[in-house]
Amino acid sequence: MLTIRTDLAAEAHQLWQENAGQTTRLPGVLARDGEEEGFPLTRVEILDGQGEAALGKPQGIYLTLDVSALWRREENVFQRAVRAVASLLRPLLPEEGPVLAAGLGNPAMTPDALGPRMLDHLLVTRHLREVLPGFRSVAGIGAGVLGSTGMEAAEWIRGAADHVKPEAVVVADALAARSLDRLCSSIQISDTGLIPGSGVGNHRLALNREGLGIPVISVGVPTVVSVETAARDLLTQAGGDEARLSRLQGKGLFVTPDSIDARVRELAKVLGYGLDLALQPALEIEDLEALLA
Repeated sequence: MLTIRTDLAAEAHQLWQENAGQTTRLPGVLARDGEEEGFPLTRVEILDGQGEAALGKPQGIYLTLDVSALWRREENVFQRAVRAVASLLRPLLPEEGPVLAAGLGNPAMTPDALGPRMLDHLLVTRHLREVLPGFRSVAGIGAGVLGSTGMEAAEWIRGAADHVKPEAVVVADALAARSLDRLCSSIQISDTGLIPGSGVGNHRLALNREGLGIPVISVGVPTVVSVETAARDLLTQAGGDEARLSRLQGKGLFVTPDSIDARVRELAKVLGYGLDLALQPALEIEDLEALLA
């Protein structure tokens, strides 16, 4: 049986509709389309346990921004993407108080390096409170992978949170998609936290309000698609028989774009700058370029 993996609530909702053969409203889920800074936006709200069971996601808000225009190099597209991320993050964050940002993933593996690279564009201010009194206190941590550190990401972040005592944690991580079109072209923001590795079948300890005792906001971009779902996409486009996928060899493998290095670099900057503007609303993108140069 074909396993379709996705971390995106928008895709999970679409998959439910495809399987149900209908476009009627799913009980326990509210979904609507909109726009932010010229980018298509899908908002999925999982309202109760019925919605959780249907989509396999925790109750909460999931915002999926289509940033494929980044790769078409439309006018002012980077600046618009940063402002869009900031606008979507700001309402999910506490209005004041310190914030801890965590970059999850393996910096030595490009498709998994989004979180650590986002930290390169984070305006860290916690240690500068005396010289920057008007800035919100922000700390950052790169939570390494279990295989390299012997520690779960949740353990790293819980320890840092105990010391920093933030009002909220923002975690950034690479995700998995079910559609090739979503690769490096969608940004998901959620107030539910996340479970590292869930999209690739490697579930780790959850990072959420229940585990940390404070709000956990997640930001992520799908950088991989499983071979199974990629083959399904390609076979469907070619008008082939999906039943043949049951004999597919290569299960457990994942594919990523050939331009993944450049795309992760740019997306990490979009996420980092977007978070900076959400936390420091008095700043402009030009200020960040100067402060983070």
